[in-house]
Amino acid sequence: MKRIMSALWVLLLVACGNNTNNQQTGYSSDSAGVNKNAKTSFTIKGSDTVLPLAQKEAEEYMKAHPDAAITIVGGGSGVGITALQDGTTEIAMSSRPLKTEEKMEFREKNLNIKEIVIANDALAVIVNPKNKVSKLTHEQLGDIFTGKITNWKQVGGNDAKIIAYARETSSGTYEFFKEHVMDKKNYASSVLNMPATGAIVESVSKTEGAIGYVGLAYETKEVKQLAVSYDQGKTYVEPGIEAAQNGTYPVSRPLYFYYDTSKENIVKPFVDYILSDTGQQLVKDVGYVPLKK
Repeated sequence: MKRIMSALWVLLLVACGNNTNNQQTGYSSDSAGVNKNAKTSFTIKGSDTVLPLAQKEAEEYMKAHPDAAITIVGGGSGVGITALQDGTTEIAMSSRPLKTEEKMEFREKNLNIKEIVIANDALAVIVNPKNKVSKLTHEQLGDIFTGKITNWKQVGGNDAKIIAYARETSSGTYEFFKEHVMDKKNYASSVLNMPATGAIVESVSKTEGAIGYVGLAYETKEVKQLAVSYDQGKTYVEPGIEAAQNGTYPVSRPLYFYYDTSKENIVKPFVDYILSDTGQQLVKDVGYVPLKK
């Protein structure tokens, strides 16, 4: 897996609440997990897709800025956006744009929210390595996750039940996949919702009949990525940085930071770092798609 975490900065907590398990990773400039002398400290919450990128960017940023302390918490895009509304985070990381009702809620609270695209991502469809299926059409994917296709033999595989994994409803990836792959149709009741992207990777790697979807940075040899066709099977394209940049891989999307402009003096140096040449190289190193080729 392409996520790289330094032992000097990682404080890993697993919190359980209401039906979800959210990974929380705190970064600081000392091994105890708290830099009490930091002149600047802030929190980033939200998308599990953006999480590995934010972790690596924060790690490298704090090497260059030892007076900064950044805490990063996953849980899903919706979690981050709600936290921004509630004032419990300075930055919300999201794998989807704000919804109309969310924009209205920010306006009602007199919050002036700024949207920054920090990188792009290709959403990879993954199966167990033992699965002989190596490609699926847009239509077949939709039929699998809506429950119309339930056996791998229906798409050229073995006679085995399909076990589909998805993110939970607070996830921007859950909503992106529903809108752009399932054509806004509802997930089947048999689809298993997972609290984190890493949980999908683990489940698919251990379940021969499984299928799921993850961001590029979660690529691992423990699962197999499928080529996808959006032209009724005429051409199939595998997910990757180059394919996402040149537009040939169809399941691609931007990744966002959102923050209240009243906190801009605190968060903008870090945002500018991510958008710099150094930060965008880290985007590529982690496994996502830089904003420029």
